[in-house]
Amino acid sequence: MSELVRRHYELYPYPQFPLLASVRRRDTYALNLEALWSRFNGELPPPDLRRILIAGCGSFAPYPFALANPDLPITALDLSRRSLNRARLHCLLHGLTKVTFVAGDLTDPRIAGGPFGFIDAYGVLHHLDDPSEGLKALAARLGRGGIVRIMLYSRFARREEEAIRFALRLLGVREPREVLDMVRRSRPGSRLRRFFEESGEASYRSGLADALLHPCVHTYRIDQLLELVEGCGLTPLLFAHPSALPDVQDEVARIREMESRGTSPGNFVLYLGSSAPDLPPPATTLFKINPCLAKEISRPRLGRLSLTGRLGHRLEPLDSTALRFLRRFASPVPASQLAGTEREQALRYAGDLILIRYRG
Repeated sequence: MSELVRRHYELYPYPQFPLLASVRRRDTYALNLEALWSRFNGELPPPDLRRILIAGCGSFAPYPFALANPDLPITALDLSRRSLNRARLHCLLHGLTKVTFVAGDLTDPRIAGGPFGFIDAYGVLHHLDDPSEGLKALAARLGRGGIVRIMLYSRFARREEEAIRFALRLLGVREPREVLDMVRRSRPGSRLRRFFEESGEASYRSGLADALLHPCVHTYRIDQLLELVEGCGLTPLLFAHPSALPDVQDEVARIREMESRGTSPGNFVLYLGSSAPDLPPPATTLFKINPCLAKEISRPRLGRLSLTGRLGHRLEPLDSTALRFLRRFASPVPASQLAGTEREQALRYAGDLILIRYRG
């Protein structure tokens, strides 16, 4: 099956962003290793784990990761050489040169050996013949305290795509042009026409192929996802899909209730670790600004600064009062120097990855 998946991405590198498409560094703040490590471990990453693996990197992800972590070694691993070549060119065009590009199967322990402080497998495991084997291979590359981010398809969020994908396979449809021809001939209001009108991915060739023509797709209900994670020896740390609750067990209960009604919060985004974090008491920590946001927050501005919520919940725009507060953390500030309400505010910003909280 891995050979079929490799051929698929050789034909349809995904995603299909223009090579000159750029990202603002401030929008990569949730990919910064120091911010992620301190969010889940309450300290800065040790020197030997200041390394990132993007497992199944596709044609774009190395660029924003390198932008968020310009001084760290990043390994970008993918089955498809065509995807890797496009990702490499995208980085070079933007002056990012510290990414190592590796072609191979993430289940092969001889490739991209650890330990890593952070591993990203966003939208990857559900395309493996055996997702459990893939997640175990990633867990084996984690250093102590290391973090994995995964995105897996939800059974209910993916229901429409899977119904169409199954029908296309029965009909022997294998190419995007065949699908587009069927759409042109479909009746207004039909299931196929409605999906194309509502889906952003189906509007371009590689997105259409990834959504409807992929040779290997697994979908999950929440309890199947938890079973997969537990079987790989990992611990759920935080759900990060839109509207996710901050407590893992509360979010699991919410998803179970939704699934009982045949609905879903969307595809699952989840941070995993080898154990539950042991965060330090708030009074013993230091706070500093996320380096991806330092320039934006220090810069005088007339309006508010808007940030996209990356950990499930919506972030309120940073107004002048919030920006003035955050500018105090251009250099590390001990928690002991903050009043009670200020400390609570700093902890909230650390939870959102805007500030970095770590042991002094």
